[in-house]
Parts: sequence; structure tokens; C-alpha cells
Amino acid sequence: MSLRSLAPARRSRRNARMQRSIGRIVVLISVLALLVGACGPSSASTAPSAPASQAAVASAEASPEASLASAPPTPLPNNASQAKPGDVEIRWYCCLGTGDAPTQVKTEQEVADAFNAANPGIHLTFEGFVYAAARDALSVQIGSGNGPDIVGPLGIGGANAFHGQWLDLQPLIDKNKFDMSQFPKSTVNLYNVGGEGQVGIPYAVYPSVLFYKTSLFKEAGLAEPPHQWNSTYTMPDGSKVPWDWATVRKVALLLTVDKNGKDATESGFDPENIVQWGIEPQRDDMRQTGAYWKAGAFAATDGKTVQIPDAWAAAWHWFYDGIWKDHISTTGPQFLNTDFNPGGYPFFTGKVAMSTNYLWSLYGLKDAADTFTDWNMAATPSYKGQTTAAFNADTFRILKGSKHPDEAFKVLTFLLANQDLLKLYGGMPAVESKQDAFLQGLQADYKQKIDWNVAKQGIAFADVPNFESFTPAYNQTFELIQTFYTKWQATAGLDLDKEIADMKSQMQAIWDKGGN
Repeated sequence: MSLRSLAPARRSRRNARMQRSIGRIVVLISVLALLVGACGPSSASTAPSAPASQAAVASAEASPEASLASAPPTPLPNNASQAKPGDVEIRWYCCLGTGDAPTQVKTEQEVADAFNAANPGIHLTFEGFVYAAARDALSVQIGSGNGPDIVGPLGIGGANAFHGQWLDLQPLIDKNKFDMSQFPKSTVNLYNVGGEGQVGIPYAVYPSVLFYKTSLFKEAGLAEPPHQWNSTYTMPDGSKVPWDWATVRKVALLLTVDKNGKDATESGFDPENIVQWGIEPQRDDMRQTGAYWKAGAFAATDGKTVQIPDAWAAAWHWFYDGIWKDHISTTGPQFLNTDFNPGGYPFFTGKVAMSTNYLWSLYGLKDAADTFTDWNMAATPSYKGQTTAAFNADTFRILKGSKHPDEAFKVLTFLLANQDLLKLYGGMPAVESKQDAFLQGLQADYKQKIDWNVAKQGIAFADVPNFESFTPAYNQTFELIQTFYTKWQATAGLDLDKEIADMKSQMQAIWDKGGN
């Protein structure tokens, strides 16, 4: 099994986030039209969400000219089977995460029809929109009281854009004696934070690790990073030090090399002509950058006051200094340069010694498997004696407003157990007993021996609460932090403390206004 199929989806998700604001109004107007024109009552509904529906209508009224910006979204095609008289109808909505590629949709339709064939009395309908339109379309459906029953696959961030809408599954788990002990405790806890109950069951997980290029360590006379979590590192002088972010900085300086062969610790090092960088931290999201230091959240315990976790601020300073002071990481423009970064992450080029990233990033290494044969996995570093690894996970969820929660739960467990879907989405099984076979199956794609156990053990260090946990005005908050994060990566000489304070102030203002 390979994670390669997930690659285009992950890359397109990042691009779609930037484009979503442009087409958002036309999505809302178009879906409203679809709902108004729909014939007959829905078999499932959710309690109206005033913030979602009011924001949709207000946005459309404020900028009607935006409807000219792009063509209306086209719903994904439904599966072929038809409901019979008396059937309980359950709607499965996609795609707030992966799942919208034509080949994926075909399999999803087939899975829905397979359920229908095996479960007379319940009819499952597959529906949805492509990723760029799916979130706004679902907002309109929920706001109009016409929401689906099941949504997925979706990650933590996609789900938290609809905080408060998810059904607490614990009563159904207890009623059906569903075995939760088959999952690592950290993954179960991931779906039981924020006061909503057990809103998810673990399904596909993507732990993060430190990828590293072995030959670069050998050339520099350095020991390889430790594969054991919460471990130590042997420095060139033989001393053993904690494998933490301070140590990583020292090692990365030695592994950052200019065109004349000087590393970043040597006199005469030329930061304008670097040919090899020491480390590339995962940089899709500044919350994620912080999560590699310590789990945290922007929302204080009252749920309405912005806080900046100390560890996150420390991580951002480390990241910013790594670009502009230490030169161990690329600038934003360098990172986005397709000549240097053709596959989405610079590590794939072989010009980066270390990179924190998720298991789903194997897609780029798989593409280069014939030529890039000197990489392995190590544990992520610790901060102040505690190791945390940012974590991605996908699952299916049931909306609170489902009129048929028992039947929806039956569908949910069917989807979670379906091997065709798990293979389609490329996820590592959350079921612990299936993980070794999955990881060993990946080895066939690579020539060198890879320590896959690093990824498996890393699950225990997942950030809980997850960095994508709910905040008020979730979508506007994400757009705000992306604006600041982009600025930091492209601008030298900033006072980062002032930048962080400014971001916090703007975020609080957004929350106080009750944005979406």
C-alpha cells in the first residue's frame, strides 16, 4: 500500500485554501439556490446554525458582484442505487478533506452501493462537492436545516470549522458495544476535547516524524538523529545532549552549506548563496509549527479570550531566526520556488538535511525512490524535556441533527471498516493491530531499509489538544494567521514580539465581533 494517492489531494488542499475566499460568495448563493429548488423533505436535518446561515446570507448581500467571479459549483454525482419505499435514508457528505478526485468518487459510490446491497431497510446516498466548495456548501445546508447525516473523510481542522454540530458518539458506542480499545489512547483522546463529547472514532492517522538525509550527516561527520523518542544525541565531541530544538539548531548550522563549501558556523559563510539547508520545519500552519514544541490552543479556557501559548511563541521565534538569522531554513520565496521545491516540500530535492513532516508526505519520496535512497526517519525534538509531534487524522462524523442516529452509526462503522476506502485515502490504520502490516507494506516502495517503527511510536506523542482545535471565528482566524505567517517568511528584520502582539489583538477583535 502507498500514500502516493494522497499527495495531489494534500497539495491541492493548500492551494484551494488560498482560492476559497475568492469563490466563497458564489458557492453560498449557488447552494442556496440548490436547496430552495430541492423537491420534497430531507430524511435528515440538523438544528439551524445561526452564525453559519447568517454569515452566508450577509456575505452574499454585501457582495453580489462576487457571483460573477467563477462558475457555480457542481455537486458530486450520487451513487447509482435508489431508495426503496420505507427505507431509512442516510446521506454521506464529502469532501472536506480528501475524496473528491474522480477515481476516489467512483470508489466511494461503489462503497455506498455495497452498503445498500448488504443492508436492506437503509439506503445510503453519497453526495458532496469538491474540496474548494465543500465547506461553504455544508455551511448553507446546516444553516437551512437540511444537513446530511455523515460527513467525511475530514480532518481536525475541517471538523472544527463546524464546532458544536457533531454528535457525541459515546452513547452509540456503548449501546453497540463498539470496541474502542483497538485504538491507541492518544488517538481516542484526539476526538474527546472541547466539551463536545466523543465526537469521532479513530480511522486514518498521519503521525509526524523527522525525516533526514543520511549521507549529509555522514559527510559532515555527524551522528544520525535518534530513532528513539525522548532520547539523546551524540555531538561531534562525544558529549550526549538532549535531542531538543536547541540541539537541532546546532546540528542544522553544521549541515547548512554555501556554494564554497562553508557551513553556517564558519567565518566567511555566504548566506546569499546557500546550496544545502540544515532543516525545513513543517510550515503549512503556524499553529502546527507551535505544536512541535507543545500542544496548545489559541482559545483560553473561557472559550472567547485569545491566548498565545508560550511554547508556540518560542517556536515562532526559533522558526523566524532560523530563516533570517541562522539561515538554516529557506525564506518564503525560496520555499515556494518550484525550481527548488517542485514537489511541495524542499526535502524531496535532497538539498535539505532534516525536515519535520507527516507520514503522508511520503508521496514525494516515493516519486524519487529510484534516486533518493539515503533518507530515514527519526524522532522529533523535545522542548523543555517534553516531546510533542504535530498530528493529522481523518475520520467520518455524524451531525447532531441526524434524524436517524442509530442507522447513521451503522453506516459509520461500515465506512470505518471498509478497506477499499482506507486504501483509497492512503491513511495509516488507527487500529493498532493493523499498523505493522501497513508500514511494512510501504517498505516495498523503497530500496533502503527504513525504520518504520519511528512513525508508529510517534503516535503516542500526538499533540492533544490538536493544533487545529476549535477557535471562535475559525475560518477568519485561520486566514489571519496565514497572513502573518506568510509575512514572517518573506520579511527580514521584524520585531516578532510586536508581530505576535498585533496578531493577538486582531484575532481578539475578530472573535469579539463574532465572525465565522
